[in-house]
Amino acid sequence: MPPDEWRSRRARRLAGLSWIRREDRADGTPVRFVADELVVLGEYFATARQAFAEQGLTARDIVEEGDVPDGFRRVRLPGLDVARAARRVRVQAEAAGDTRVAAAPNHVFVSTPFAHAGAYGPPRPAPPGALTLPEKGAGGVRVLVLDTGVWLNSPLPKERYVTEDFEPGDDDGAEVRQGDAGHANFVAGVMLGRSRRVRPRVVRIVDTFGVCRESDLVAALRQAGDDPIINLSLGGYSLDDRPPVLLTAALAELLTNGDRVVVAAAGNDGQHDRPFWPAAYAGTGAPWRRRVVAVAAHDGRRICNWSNTGPWITLAAPGADVLSTYVHHDGFPDGWARWSGTSFAAPYVAAAIADALPEAGSAGLAAQSVVAGAGLRYGRYAGVA
Repeated sequence: MPPDEWRSRRARRLAGLSWIRREDRADGTPVRFVADELVVLGEYFATARQAFAEQGLTARDIVEEGDVPDGFRRVRLPGLDVARAARRVRVQAEAAGDTRVAAAPNHVFVSTPFAHAGAYGPPRPAPPGALTLPEKGAGGVRVLVLDTGVWLNSPLPKERYVTEDFEPGDDDGAEVRQGDAGHANFVAGVMLGRSRRVRPRVVRIVDTFGVCRESDLVAALRQAGDDPIINLSLGGYSLDDRPPVLLTAALAELLTNGDRVVVAAAGNDGQHDRPFWPAAYAGTGAPWRRRVVAVAAHDGRRICNWSNTGPWITLAAPGADVLSTYVHHDGFPDGWARWSGTSFAAPYVAAAIADALPEAGSAGLAAQSVVAGAGLRYGRYAGVA
């Protein structure tokens, strides 16, 4: 399928989801968020009510939603222009000298090969015998993979991973042929192909359209338990490029307490000046920023032209024409595929951190070891091959 047709199909599918709104920058990159929902600091809620009134909406129509960080309120108001209301509250906060993000949408994120299609297009069948997974080694370092569901009809060895919250009946062969399902199979296969020690724990948060709400991601992060490494092959842009409110609070809690690191895909829009969250937290002033590893994709010689870059990138890893486990069906009789994207560069780095963890003694030190040991250069970025 030609790349332009692939992008158009993805755009049409997202445009057909009635609960999503979008705002485009001049360069065409979209910010997606949940329709009618606003997250606002409690102390600025009176300002938010004024913003609602300016849009002709009344307070009696407000529906309170739960699952928000302390000090915030998440509300739904049918017909709300979310971006306009958020900016109205932010102006008030900034006028008072408050540098916090006082209001924001509930952003929408997507799995990175899904809406950010580049020249790589959909997965392609791999030749038989092109790769075999190494035997399981000692230990078993858990990596939490927040992604699509896992398809059981796959060369991915069932005894080598754990999966949760997935109902196979939600997906069908048509979804697989269009390329969004099977994403977690591919991500987990990249890890198992790279490391004999890693044990992925796949939790389904991305739907069959490759989409999740920021609030869904936050709820899943709260279930991280003792998993020391979290792989996020997903992301998106935010209103005015400010850090997403709900996700910021969740990561601050997760990465400040305990021994964890997040490995996040950089995104596939070929952007060089725009933060792609959650990877872009690696370039913020957050005290836990070094526990976020932002991964761009290279093709063995240089950074892929479709990979996002920026000062927030930590490492580059293989992301072009990657070989991994996919799904058995008519188009993929052996269940293996080649696919490209920063989605698949991230698990390569997550597996490297898992390998380094026993000797390093902690996930944080293991991540530092992998970054410090990246002796190759891809453009201006250190990288692993």
